[in-house]
Amino acid sequence: MHKARLEAFSDGVIAIIITIMVLELKVPHGASFTDLQPLLPVFLTYVLSFVYLGIYWNNHHHLLHAARTVTGRVLWANLHLLFWLSLMPFATGWMGENHFAPIPTALYGFDLLLCAIAFTLLQQAIVAADGPASVLARAVGTDRKGLVSRSAYVIAIPIAFWVPWLATVLFTLVALIWFIPDRRIERELHPQLTGPGATGAT
Repeated sequence: MHKARLEAFSDGVIAIIITIMVLELKVPHGASFTDLQPLLPVFLTYVLSFVYLGIYWNNHHHLLHAARTVTGRVLWANLHLLFWLSLMPFATGWMGENHFAPIPTALYGFDLLLCAIAFTLLQQAIVAADGPASVLARAVGTDRKGLVSRSAYVIAIPIAFWVPWLATVLFTLVALIWFIPDRRIERELHPQLTGPGATGAT
């Protein structure tokens, strides 16, 4: 399979996930600002999840842009990632509808953790297909950023049972870490654009 087909399929799935998520925002029956107040937790969880999906879409694009070979292992690893991402509307809706209650918040964190693990497995599958000297292998390196993110989720999940708002803060901090697009792969693919003296380098 050509990687363009894999990327198009993944883009379509992520677009559907976002569509399902926004449908959870029910229109209130009243016409005042007070009628919007009960929707605030649902809206906040939607914003957080939308940012996460945007981050995964962005970094997934970079992964496939760097990949040269699509093997069966890569295909299944990609489906594994999409599976956990597809559960985000449920986790988002449950946490929002229950106003960040402990168990829904912990489940949300659990889904984020499994999405992160699945993304790491996809990275490893691409590196295994392209070799240790590949662009992606050089760009990812020890993947300290990914390790920090997964560790934050592991810490946040038990915290959610006692202090749900603190767990949500940790989820938000991880999103902020990844909010600026990861430039590691771009630096490997286009060193002339990101090296010293290059115009537009950051």
